[in-house]
Amino acid sequence: MAEIAGVFAVSHTPIMSNMPDAPGVSRRDAAFAQFERVGAEIDSLAPDAVLLISNDHLHNFYLDNLPAFCIGIASSYISPVEGWLKVPKQTLPGDPLLGAHLLREVIEAGFDPALSMELVLDHGTLTPLDRAGIAGRHPLVPILVNAVQPPMPTMQRSVALGGALRAAIQSYKGADRVVVLATGGLSHDVGTPRMGQLNAEFDRQFLRHLEAGGLDVAAQYARAHVNSAGNGAEEVRNWLVAQGIAAGAPFETYFYEGMAEWYTGIALGRWRLP
Repeated sequence: MAEIAGVFAVSHTPIMSNMPDAPGVSRRDAAFAQFERVGAEIDSLAPDAVLLISNDHLHNFYLDNLPAFCIGIASSYISPVEGWLKVPKQTLPGDPLLGAHLLREVIEAGFDPALSMELVLDHGTLTPLDRAGIAGRHPLVPILVNAVQPPMPTMQRSVALGGALRAAIQSYKGADRVVVLATGGLSHDVGTPRMGQLNAEFDRQFLRHLEAGGLDVAAQYARAHVNSAGNGAEEVRNWLVAQGIAAGAPFETYFYEGMAEWYTGIALGRWRLP
């Protein structure tokens, strides 16, 4: 049976790759050091696969076909799909057997995710892997959450999916150790007049609720207040899936700063598993 060896979460933004120096050297280095820390910790856990929870930015799906959740079951993934992203294009290895197992198990648990054998991965996947220094080092199973266009899965449904994924990982016999990396958010706005405006209070309070542990309060807070944090803050669903996988263990925040120059509240950390 597979062990959940670690559960991490980090923010993502294409701006930190395209304009890395925008916040100034010291703030840039402080943030990048924490991405490298997460990468080193993931490497130290020697995972057989990484379950990467992100969201599609209308590259694989559009308004005519927008699943709440999609599980990738391909043997490899081309990334990044954005031609303008200043990260080298590469093919990331997948783990189709683990992906297929997770798909079957969460369907048995009452969820109805889409599946894809042809996902292309965008900055929401590659920029955090690149900054952490682990792109291509571990086979991936991407799980994409609709955090772009209503109707989106509820915050609590995202936590519940995480619980089903937890049981599915632990029942898998084809690997010894699986690491989870959720990526997205925190506060930011994309393509609106508020772009560049952040909500540090939302970010800090959301992190405080994760730090306190439990499965309900962070989701309830996000549901009530996410509209105040920008349309990009809907990506906290990715973090809540990871919280469900971690069974509500307390979160340890490694770093938080509202980086307006990167248009995003940047946070990184891990759940302290029992």
